[in-house]
Amino acid sequence: MHLTQRWKIFSVLAGMLVISMFYRVSMAVVSFDLTQELGLSAAELGVISGVFFYAFACAQIPLGSLLDRFGGRVMVSLLGVVTTGGSLLFALAPGYPQALAGRALLGLGTASVLMGALKIYTNWFPPQEFAKISGFMIAVGNLGSVGATKPLAYVINHFGWRPTFIAATGAQLAITLAAFLIARDTPATEEINTAVQPVTTSVNSNGMFQAWKLLFTAPAFWLVSLMAFFWYANYMVLLALWGGPYLRDVIGLDSSAASTLLLCISFGYICGSLLLGRAIDLLKGSLTTTMVLGQLIVLLAMTAMLGPAELVSRTVLALIFFVIGLASSSGVIIYPLARNLVPHRFAATALTFVNFFLLMGAAAAQHIMGLYIHSFPRGTSGYPAAAYHGAFLIPVCGLAASLLLFAGNRKRFRTAPPCE
Repeated sequence: MHLTQRWKIFSVLAGMLVISMFYRVSMAVVSFDLTQELGLSAAELGVISGVFFYAFACAQIPLGSLLDRFGGRVMVSLLGVVTTGGSLLFALAPGYPQALAGRALLGLGTASVLMGALKIYTNWFPPQEFAKISGFMIAVGNLGSVGATKPLAYVINHFGWRPTFIAATGAQLAITLAAFLIARDTPATEEINTAVQPVTTSVNSNGMFQAWKLLFTAPAFWLVSLMAFFWYANYMVLLALWGGPYLRDVIGLDSSAASTLLLCISFGYICGSLLLGRAIDLLKGSLTTTMVLGQLIVLLAMTAMLGPAELVSRTVLALIFFVIGLASSSGVIIYPLARNLVPHRFAATALTFVNFFLLMGAAAAQHIMGLYIHSFPRGTSGYPAAAYHGAFLIPVCGLAASLLLFAGNRKRFRTAPPCE
């Protein structure tokens, strides 16, 4: 019964992550229609996309403590209702302010999905399975990223972007209800697996400040947070927003062809997530080594956005995008690394604080790149190649610096959580 129930819970929470990832990534495809209909500049487009991540990131600050206090089921279900409202507002937005508000509510509403799921999984899966189940969760969730590329472009071309997001609103409402009815924070007493350490969901204020002190005084926390910031910044600027306009303005592709290339990133990420456990095993269980090698590949592949991508065939570019997605999946290792920084009962707090920096990276990079691109004159075919080269250089340099610091301090990370 325990095994069956935990996979039911996994399925419904993964379903919520699928829709969450769809909202997160969809701007790259819908950006052209949104720009045309609402008359947006590159700077405004960057803000609309980035506000999702700003809201998501800021929600992480209280979210860890709220998850520790009330549990994942309550928070995921409650914020699922917020997501539903944000999706509907975005779909019906008559102008820039309403679209901005809708995206902000989407970011706030989806903020608890992954962290709430991981919080619940700490009670349903043993610690030695946590890295692999995290990778599998994100692999399934990234089906939403797949849906937000080529399939989304197809649906928008046939039905329009507004009806598409109204349909997504209905799906969000249905999966929220399913999560509330099916998910449980802990197994029933008679079903508890002795390999799992159940966590009480009540953490008092002293315990909360203790968790914060443990995190903020640990150099390893700042190393993994910096790595999270620039890993996700590189992944999201390409997949979630600026990859689409770059392919249209610089490479000269239409929306359908551009979405096909973006699909390669999502497929690569899913493949990487499914293979992550095997990669960790091959590297003798070393999470840090797997992280360093994976992000080094991301760094090398992302340099193609600085000019080389315009010199290769579309087939080679598709391969580069696939490799970026494949290697980017190594970034999920930040979660078990963060989880091991504090005792088990503070797991959600550690995860959500690292997630704060992860989402801030995506938000800031998209926003700053939009401002930089907007500083260039826009021609009839879009913004010039130099605008995109300089913009992509920002997250690439950040990843190089954070990777260097992380690789030089790998011995600071624990292989298991400290004792209570």
